[in-house]
Amino acid sequence: MPGVRLDRFLASTAVVLFLSTAAGGALAEQPTDPSVRASLPLADAANATAGPAQSSDATETPETTGATSTGSPTEPATPAAAVPPEPEAPTPAASATPAGPTAPTAKTAEHETPSSTAAAPATTPETAASTLSAADAPIAEQLQQLASGKYDRLIGGKTERITIDAFYSGRNYAPLWLTDGHANARAKAAIDYLGHVGADGLDPADYPVPNFAGSSDPAALADAELRLTMSIITYAHHASVGRVHWSRVSADISYNEKAPEAPDVLAAMVETKDVGAALAAYEPHTPGYLALKAKLADIRAGKGDDSAPPIPNGPAPKVGAQDDRVPQLRERLGVAGDGGDTYDKALADAVKKFQENHDLKATGLLTPATIEALNGRRPDRATDVIIANMERWRWMPHDLGDTYVIVNLPDYTLRVMHDGKQVWMTRIVVGKPTMPTPIMNAEMKYITINPTWNVPPSIVNHEYLPALAQDPTVLQRMGLVVSHNPDGSVHISQPPGDKNALGRVRFNFPNKFLVYQHDTPDKYMFAYDKRAFSHGCMRVQDPVKYAEVLLSLVRPGDGYTEDRIHRMFAGPETDIQFPTFIPVNLTYQTAFVDDAGKLEFREDIYGRDRALLALLNGNAEERRVADVAVDHKVDIAHRQVLAVPDQPSLWGGWGGGADNNGRNYYASQNGNRYGSSQYGNRYASQNDGGGFFARLFGGGLNQPQPVPHKPVQHRRESRAQDTVQR
Repeated sequence: MPGVRLDRFLASTAVVLFLSTAAGGALAEQPTDPSVRASLPLADAANATAGPAQSSDATETPETTGATSTGSPTEPATPAAAVPPEPEAPTPAASATPAGPTAPTAKTAEHETPSSTAAAPATTPETAASTLSAADAPIAEQLQQLASGKYDRLIGGKTERITIDAFYSGRNYAPLWLTDGHANARAKAAIDYLGHVGADGLDPADYPVPNFAGSSDPAALADAELRLTMSIITYAHHASVGRVHWSRVSADISYNEKAPEAPDVLAAMVETKDVGAALAAYEPHTPGYLALKAKLADIRAGKGDDSAPPIPNGPAPKVGAQDDRVPQLRERLGVAGDGGDTYDKALADAVKKFQENHDLKATGLLTPATIEALNGRRPDRATDVIIANMERWRWMPHDLGDTYVIVNLPDYTLRVMHDGKQVWMTRIVVGKPTMPTPIMNAEMKYITINPTWNVPPSIVNHEYLPALAQDPTVLQRMGLVVSHNPDGSVHISQPPGDKNALGRVRFNFPNKFLVYQHDTPDKYMFAYDKRAFSHGCMRVQDPVKYAEVLLSLVRPGDGYTEDRIHRMFAGPETDIQFPTFIPVNLTYQTAFVDDAGKLEFREDIYGRDRALLALLNGNAEERRVADVAVDHKVDIAHRQVLAVPDQPSLWGGWGGGADNNGRNYYASQNGNRYGSSQYGNRYASQNDGGGFFARLFGGGLNQPQPVPHKPVQHRRESRAQDTVQR
């Protein structure tokens, strides 16, 4: 018996050694990086009969920013079942595979017929021709030859060349888009889809497709194979994160979305049963995006404009006069009447209020400028503006989640969304055109009741200390507290209270731009229709209700009502932590579809449409690199200014202006003048009427001017994550 067991052991050992040696020869030709090798499926059954397919699970490399990958935009469809081998052709694995995980079977593409139903031993690229049809074998050989340095003329970047070669070598260079020398069903579906990407505001010319039927030459077909592969990868990139990289539009934009890796895109094409659906999954499916896509289709189809008919121009009627436009005007302004066409005092008063809210001369007369504002400034090329906004939707997370905050900066509104529905909305004040509120997303982590604000160090050094040197009482009269940091530097802050520039509530979503949302003592600003007045932070019209709504979602059992939050104003500065963070999306929607299904347009207050459309419609060289990120030098002083809350009324009797030589100054109640600094002038806007201190101490109420303040430094560990600096 011992002799028999020994014979069996020696025999089994020989079999294992033989199989290991054979497998080693095949593996020697595969990529050496296990993370790459694991992501590369072998040839699908439509194109090859060889070997066990490798796993399609890719290992993604995280970005240098530390952002977490969002993974593939679509889950792979369940592959068609492989046809079982015939009994007379058992696979080697059936007789001598050690115990362990079973290798996945080869995939069969939809509408394609496997060239064999039996599994065969793994092959190397050199023997790929023997496992393919007679028509596909020479194409595979050409693909392998192209991998020897000839990919360069077809594939741009080194990374793409490596990953694409790894993909094809992993499938023994069997073509993906060809079967028996002809375009297969997968290729036809992909080509058809790329020809219709204009529906998503993309240009089909950016994704050229080959004419497979135009040649039977293996080299030409291999070339066409790679060209379609590159177009699919490029499309997936653009659909997922944008045709234009956001960094090329402005330094005040930031997103962390990651484009899908090329191996993942190609693996999805191998595994899916519906190529069109797999490609469509890379586009956003948020309601705002889909609504704009539908409107774009309507406009291109010549369907009627769903906006209200414009009010005609004409002489301005006096009060009591007859005018055919009166019924239309009443409807637009919501003024009741008896249905007649008399321009009465109630209607004139409504026109006057409309003019005040739109920064127009408040006369109550129906002037041409008033008519233009009433009709709305619809862009000359509405389709271009829609396309620009669809592009910005691609920058954002394609899944916004069940609960989130979304701010539309050009609309000056903030909405809280939950389970696909709007649960609350309020007006906000945003950054002025020279200090735009950034476009980005972050996470709301806590609310601060009774916040202190701290002046940024750059403003302390460049502005407040020079003022303090000339008038030692100036900061005290402003209600500011001067202290010293441990390193001896001066720290200036304002304690909590009714006159605090942050108001009573601050909403914290730490971000690199240092901006946040907060209360304000200056409620009159919310009466304006255009509310771009701040340094960059967002002022909320009803912050107590906002706090109640948010806390009802993240701490529903804690009883944070408006009344309870109001009672907390009598206490100390307090943080209310969120056990679950809420995404905050700061968006720039100059075109959107409202709740009634109407297409709305808003003014391009920050010039984002103009900059983006210049890149989308640029020349060939500009478009070639438009999707490549660019670096921006961080200007910490500018970011600290963005973080400054504003409160002109804090400064009471202070006034400002310019002297006869054009120098900016501010004046105290006793008539002393103080010159504005270079730093102040640096951030002066064309409408400021002066430098930094002129803006602080007397900007006028028609266009409220900002005042430099700073949010509280977080002393506890829970606040250390806040990026706002003292």
